[in-house]
Amino acid sequence: MYNNSWGGPLEVSLDSMDDDQSRSMDMDRAALQKLEETQQSWLLGAGEKQKHHFIDLGFMTCSKNFFTGFIIIVFACSLVAGLSVLIVKTAPRHHHHPPLPDNYSLALHKALLFFNAQKSGVLPRSNNISYRGNSGLKDGVSSGSSVNLVGGYYDAGDNIKFHFPAAFTMTLLSWSVIEYSAKYEAAGELNHVTELIKWGTDYLLKTFNASAPRVDYIYAQVGQGGQAGPSNPNDHYCWERPEDMDYARPVAQLSSGSDLAAEMAAALAAASIVFKDNAAYSEKLVNGARTLFQMSRDRRGRYSASVPDAASFYNSTGYYDEFLWGGAWLYYATGNISYLQLVTTYGIGLHAGAYGGGPSYGVFDWDNKLIGAQVLLTRLRLLQGPGYPYEEVLRNLHNQTNIVMCSYLPIYQRFPRTQGGLTIFNQGRPAPLQYTVNAAFLAALYADYLTAADVPGWNCGPEFYNAETLRNFSRSQIDYVLGKNPLKMSYMVGFGNKYPQHVHHRAASIPRNKQRYGCLDGWRWLDSRLPNPNVLVGALVGGPDVRDHFQDVRSNYNSTEPTIAGNAGLVAALVALSGEDSGVDASTIFSQIPPMFPAPPQPAAPGFP
Repeated sequence: MYNNSWGGPLEVSLDSMDDDQSRSMDMDRAALQKLEETQQSWLLGAGEKQKHHFIDLGFMTCSKNFFTGFIIIVFACSLVAGLSVLIVKTAPRHHHHPPLPDNYSLALHKALLFFNAQKSGVLPRSNNISYRGNSGLKDGVSSGSSVNLVGGYYDAGDNIKFHFPAAFTMTLLSWSVIEYSAKYEAAGELNHVTELIKWGTDYLLKTFNASAPRVDYIYAQVGQGGQAGPSNPNDHYCWERPEDMDYARPVAQLSSGSDLAAEMAAALAAASIVFKDNAAYSEKLVNGARTLFQMSRDRRGRYSASVPDAASFYNSTGYYDEFLWGGAWLYYATGNISYLQLVTTYGIGLHAGAYGGGPSYGVFDWDNKLIGAQVLLTRLRLLQGPGYPYEEVLRNLHNQTNIVMCSYLPIYQRFPRTQGGLTIFNQGRPAPLQYTVNAAFLAALYADYLTAADVPGWNCGPEFYNAETLRNFSRSQIDYVLGKNPLKMSYMVGFGNKYPQHVHHRAASIPRNKQRYGCLDGWRWLDSRLPNPNVLVGALVGGPDVRDHFQDVRSNYNSTEPTIAGNAGLVAALVALSGEDSGVDASTIFSQIPPMFPAPPQPAAPGFP
């Protein structure tokens, strides 16, 4: 016996050990027997004790239990799928429609339609103006000359084709496409507006010898609007639909017209950028622009001095602004540095009045292109920066652009405003709206230039204004045009619930009822107090007076007559303000300009010692 340190004896009983050993052996035998039975079942199968039933499906054999489980799973999945479809079909639907177009986009669609109504010549099937048909099919030929001047656009409510404002119209439309092609695309109007531009440039190419290396004369006008009478009827004496014209349509030709030639050059050069993907047509436009601009420089003089009839309606006050304007567009269209050298010559800008002064300073229209050229060249400085030796003049033009933008703001009272909020840019003369929409376009465009250049704003003396200030000015003027005015009237025909009904326009005022109305027969429609039978959708009328009053009278052409130049400015302003604030296309206009500074040479390949 041994003593246990925990207390009590520590004894080992041999009998007890034998009994435990016997019990352990019995348990081991049982476990071994069980293990052998299990091993046999794995190797030989369940034997006679457990039978499985199988099902032959033809293409496979499976157990009955497996088949039953499979059926249950398929049924459960079908039930879940059916319930899901039922829930989807019975749940309330939430359709995600694209955002509704804004007022500016809606107005843009209509403003472009006006140009369809102004087309002359053989109209395409897609013109979509029900009351218009082919017209002016003998223009040029019937005047005693052999030139084909069929096509183009009628200028306004008459049937005359004035090439000076028509060329400006094409330049302005092209400028808007170059800057805002993405917005036109978003509005679904890019193909439409480019087709309208091509209709105009195709016609301009007919007005001179576009295939010659040198131009000695151009055609300035088709039709006549001056003094006339029963023995000498003309476009202003007669009130006839274009399709019914039966009077003589003389053609004005000139050999000296720097303003007209340079404006036509600007139109073709700008359009060549629009059509840059059509290489052959773009090159044709560029070649025509080069020869016209050379003529403008070689044969100095105002076009209206050579065409007295034009002077009564579209008198030109000078041509140095067209030198800046046309030269800038040719530089963008060709990349030829000689055009940049010309427009950055101090004397050209000085003669154009680019350094301030005069009651029309800052006014942009078919006659005065100066501020348009300044904005266009400021773009070059902001987004490309050609540097020396062009920097000094470009900086001066940039400063003057800033000054003009300051003058647009109401706080500076440079231009008067009506009580209703319309800024008057034409010194209180009639038909102010075309000047207002042009300024609205330039303000919105310049704001986008600042944004593209990552410039937050500009200074007016000690005051700093951000770019949004210009956009707000632009919106305020276009909103006035579209109905936010004391009369609650839209001055664009067909927009809103209230708009002019008696537009001064021959085709719109005479019904198309398969009856021809001659020269004097049409006067009944001119004097009628009934609304026009044809709605001239999209037309921008002349507008109200300085007291926000408007006379919706057909014979009052100052108030109710639209023009293609006025509508071009409206279209440009509308697209600039429309849709998302995506800004301008910063690079397309520079596509033909080579790099100002050569790229640094590539590092030499590693050589061997």
